[in-house]
Amino acid sequence: MTDSRGERGLPRSSLLATLATLVLTVVATLVGLFVPGIYRDAPVLIPQLYGQDLLTLTVAVPALAGSLYLAAGGSLRGYVLWLGVTGYLLYTYASYAFMTAFNELYLVYVALLWLSLATFVGGMVRLDATALKRSVGETSIRSFIAFQLLFVVLIAFVWLSEIFPAMMAGTTPASIAEAGLPTSAIYSLDLGVVLPAAVVSAYWLWNRRAWGYAFTAVLLVKIATLGGAVLAMAVFMIRDGQPVPVVQIGLFGTITLGSIILLRRFLFAIGPASRRPPVESVTEPESEV
Repeated sequence: MTDSRGERGLPRSSLLATLATLVLTVVATLVGLFVPGIYRDAPVLIPQLYGQDLLTLTVAVPALAGSLYLAAGGSLRGYVLWLGVTGYLLYTYASYAFMTAFNELYLVYVALLWLSLATFVGGMVRLDATALKRSVGETSIRSFIAFQLLFVVLIAFVWLSEIFPAMMAGTTPASIAEAGLPTSAIYSLDLGVVLPAAVVSAYWLWNRRAWGYAFTAVLLVKIATLGGAVLAMAVFMIRDGQPVPVVQIGLFGTITLGSIILLRRFLFAIGPASRRPPVESVTEPESEV
């Protein structure tokens, strides 16, 4: 199976961009973990950066490499995983580029932000959502809808329980003040991008729209990696002697486990034999929205 340029599963631009992303991600995480003093952030933030780097290096990098191999061979299952992990890296390096104190890796963060954004957007445009829906078949969608809505409620509750009291008191949330930041990129990304996307995804899936299946698959990968990153951060924070609420660990642990279970179910529903159609036959997103 080939596209209009003779490539089986991915255009050359996406393949090269992902390979560059892999190289730069390995560099960023290894330097972050093993070069002393690279992070100049507040002490409360540094253990979180270590946790994020460790999760990215040990989970996201192998997952991206493996899914790239499968997607390049035409696997629809691999393509969905590739998109999801790329979305995780987009989120991660957007937060690094906008939130981490300036250091020698700044241009690496910006390059990763640009590469992951371009690759993710291009990959979503090329995804044949109708083929994905057809591959999943008659699999029950209720658990996927319920999980996304539960995720929205829980994360919104956690962040808004910090934001609203500070707004009412005319102060700054403790997590922002302790880190010495003007605001939180995480609040902005989650409340402004991730949670609205999950609501739209659940709504489309409820109405059996093809793009509901596509968004659900990508978000399940994103939620699994998000939860895993938070748990890795918690480990480093505890080692550093910082208090970590048990409720928060339990919450993100549950979210991570739930997303992994549902992601596994979704991917097995696609089946290993499902193939991506040529790029020229891909359904345009506008036809499904």
